Amino acid sequence: PPADRDAALKAIAERVRACVQCPLHKTRTQTVPGQGSASPDIAFVGEAPGADEDRQGLAFVGRAGQLLTKMIKAMGYTREEVFIGNIIKCRPPDNRVPSPEEMAVCFPYLREQLAILRPKVIVSLGATAFQGLLPNFPFKTMSQVRGQWQSYEGIPVMPTFHPAYLLRQESKKKDAWQDLQAVLKRLGKPVPPVQNKS
Repeated sequence: PPADRDAALKAIAERVRACVQCPLHKTRTQTVPGQGSASPDIAFVGEAPGADEDRQGLAFVGRAGQLLTKMIKAMGYTREEVFIGNIIKCRPPDNRVPSPEEMAVCFPYLREQLAILRPKVIVSLGATAFQGLLPNFPFKTMSQVRGQWQSYEGIPVMPTFHPAYLLRQESKKKDAWQDLQAVLKRLGKPVPPVQNKS
């Protein structure tokens, strides 16, 4: 039941808040457990919190988060109707890429969350998120895997570009939009009329 899911997700968030398993707890302002619906069609998974997220304790609230909000809206959803989280729950200093050790220690929290959420589709945002979900999948660049369905624990995974990358490489937005349309098709949802997706 939704109430049980909510309670279970809150319990994980409390454990994340108290976590001192890796050195990132020394430099964080707040933990960022992830937020959204407890029974979503889609879970969006990114790499790690940035400065804005660390300040607010919420995933994807900076510039990249604003673009992700537009992407979600273009799909016909609101942020509250999906789940948004990261592989890592604390901000790495200077927004560096999380180390394999940090990811290994932190990933069990997300694994538990996904087991509770059971989203119909996972959208992995960027190379680090994809690697965190499928560590044994061989690839060199996101361009090699984006748009190609994979699977995590029986849940379909659509790898696409991270919104922060799309802010730097505007020409790749059309590729990301293709990926999101493929997600809608998988869910049996119509593609909403085109508004401003930029």
